[in-house]
Amino acid sequence: MHCEIQKMRETALVYLDRSGGLQKFMRDCKKYNDSKQSYAVYRFIISINPADIAELDATLGNYILHNPIPAAQIFQSVCFVAVKTLSLIEQLQTEAQISILLKPTHLPPLPSYVLSLSAFPFNYTSQRFYVSEGIVMAMGTVTKYTQGARFLCTEETCPFAEGFRYIRVHLPGATESATVRSDFVCSFCSSPLQEDMKFRVLGDKQIIELIDAKVLSALKGYSSDKSHFRIQTFTVFLRDELANKMQLGNHYKIIGIPACVQNGLQATACMEVNSIQLCKPSDPSFVGVNFKYLFSLTSSSYWRFAAILANIFASQVVPPGTYNTLKLAILLSLVQTCEKENADYLDLLIVTSDTLVIDRLLNYSICLLPRGIRHPPSSDIFPSVSKDKHGTGSASIQACSAVLAKGGICYIGDLSSYKKDKLELLQPVLESRTTTVFIPGKKYGEEADQQVTISVQTNFWSFIDVDSAPKKNIQKDNFLIGQMDTSLIPPNLLDSFGLLIHSEFPSCRPPFPLVHHILKRAVNPEAMLYKVSQQFTTQDYEEFILFAKNLHVELSSEAENLIQGYYLASRRVRRDSVHGSALSASALKNLISLAKAHTKLSLRKRVLEEDVVIAILLFESSLTLKHGKFAFCIAPNPVFPFDLSDENSLQQRDSYLMQCHHQLLKFIGAYGPGIHI
Repeated sequence: MHCEIQKMRETALVYLDRSGGLQKFMRDCKKYNDSKQSYAVYRFIISINPADIAELDATLGNYILHNPIPAAQIFQSVCFVAVKTLSLIEQLQTEAQISILLKPTHLPPLPSYVLSLSAFPFNYTSQRFYVSEGIVMAMGTVTKYTQGARFLCTEETCPFAEGFRYIRVHLPGATESATVRSDFVCSFCSSPLQEDMKFRVLGDKQIIELIDAKVLSALKGYSSDKSHFRIQTFTVFLRDELANKMQLGNHYKIIGIPACVQNGLQATACMEVNSIQLCKPSDPSFVGVNFKYLFSLTSSSYWRFAAILANIFASQVVPPGTYNTLKLAILLSLVQTCEKENADYLDLLIVTSDTLVIDRLLNYSICLLPRGIRHPPSSDIFPSVSKDKHGTGSASIQACSAVLAKGGICYIGDLSSYKKDKLELLQPVLESRTTTVFIPGKKYGEEADQQVTISVQTNFWSFIDVDSAPKKNIQKDNFLIGQMDTSLIPPNLLDSFGLLIHSEFPSCRPPFPLVHHILKRAVNPEAMLYKVSQQFTTQDYEEFILFAKNLHVELSSEAENLIQGYYLASRRVRRDSVHGSALSASALKNLISLAKAHTKLSLRKRVLEEDVVIAILLFESSLTLKHGKFAFCIAPNPVFPFDLSDENSLQQRDSYLMQCHHQLLKFIGAYGPGIHI
């Protein structure tokens, strides 16, 4: 056995020399040596490539993967000899003072190295490296732990009453009491050991709660996946340089060593993390064949492709040709989802009395994204603070629907069902895309209060049930033409949503197709009621949206001028001496977001005037619902004034939209003097 260990030490030295690890180790030693300060523990991080080291010596490679703690001692011996031979650290006295942390770059892609957070049995007893994945559900504040400590014999005549013979170093899974406690005895004279507090080395520690990514399917509210699985959070420890390397709601792949931590009578399975990698979704780089064919057929018009997409969208929930404006808005919001900072967001607020159908449509739509979350009314929309459940007494920030929907959609249901305090929290988040969590220091054992700002990168969907208005709300007599009663919602919150949509059937058409559809689906839920449902399946739309949302689009100068012209002209028209302009501060940003979304939906990378026309018609329709009609008059259903049944109706719609374009130019010319279009 001694010969094998000696051979592995020689291989470890060769590997460190070839991989550049020895040079890094020498640089780290120089920092310690230059400080001229004596430490109880000198900590070094060594990056290990399992494939490279297995080529040098399969025995050492296997030893590192399956016995990482004893393997670290091999590198510890090598590093100590190097320090003494090359005189790298003058203050170092014993090998026990060197602490080695092995960080594998990856693990073999085999099932035995994967630790699933939802599979049973959960193998946490073998202290070897595993790879695991999960989403951050809770994140504790950074606290201190003991990296290492020096102990001395209390018997003055004992040779170990001085020096660095007794060094305690933290090991994976060990609690604070395992590293530092008062019942250690001297191996030479059996006298009690006492810690030399001057040499205690402290490090940073953060407790994270991960959960399997399957939880996203469960939080959609509906899923086509009929399999059953158990999901619960799993504790991981981030130490030292890894503290604060994770963010709430992000999906990570981690490599670490599982352990079992005893807290009183309760045992908790956890993992000591060695490396962290952010998982990014592998979005498809293609569009389905049927969508490509449809795109080629509609290439003669910049408006037709997106219109047909909306017309046939969600035929599993509502008949084709119904709720076209709402379905177009949903598609525009779906393609405006990403995890980038300062992204273009598009929030939707629907005014309806048919809440059942709208709820089904929105629920179906959020399932098209990997991160579509249906918010349960019993929980918090935004992060909250609670005490850490591991007995540390520190604060733990709990994730929520808005954070878990990062890069997707957070569907919060009926807005009128929320209390005033919840609505007051929602408005600033819609405006700033951040939320702040306050942590009182006195309550959680800290010296000072803390404020943690968390980014909220999601689109919000909601609806208002107009039939839920209290009886005491008497209808006003001074409504303008086209204006709706939205008194249930505070005006500032109403303006914070990018788009307000009234989703009802036109009065000239009875809702027979919808009734027929609902009855058919009730009798046979799995039936394909329309041929278009087979040609453009739900999976086709999923792939299309994931492709379109990743398109990088830019504004053309013509489109930018048209947006600015309409914005300035509308501010002048929709203004009174009491309340000022009816356009909110975010109106310009919403217009640009709508135009870019239509460009993505049309599979283009440059925003054209035709995209801006659709954006302005949708936005003007939203303004009309809030404030009534003004100088730029539009039809009640401006984007879909006709049924899209054949080529002739598409041509008729194109002619109508061209007239709207000319009308828009006249409006800008009349009310936006000095603007060159």
